[in-house]
Amino acid sequence: MRLFEGTPFDRPPKCEECGHLEADCECPPPAKVYKDPASQSARVYLEKRKRGKFVTIVNQLSSDETDLKALLSKLKETCGAGGTLKDEVIEIQGDQLERIRKTLREIGYRVR
Repeated sequence: MRLFEGTPFDRPPKCEECGHLEADCECPPPAKVYKDPASQSARVYLEKRKRGKFVTIVNQLSSDETDLKALLSKLKETCGAGGTLKDEVIEIQGDQLERIRKTLREIGYRVR
């Protein structure tokens, strides 16, 4: 609710780019800015699942600070394996620990 809503002093919010009312604005949303990888650290470890299968886990990266979908794609391409993103945790199939650590260091992340 706006401060003067319903009074003669009411001024609905307008878009800063085009000047239209925010409800009528068709401007694209601003591009999301992510933190520098050098200021973030990732925890990489191996987890054993059912039937002796291994999964490499990349943890402790926030989706607000990192483009996790792009990072997942990069890691899957580097390892030549499948993977998924679940609740801000990247899972790559198989024992890919050293490849993922090397790739994350090349990108600029601190790895634990």
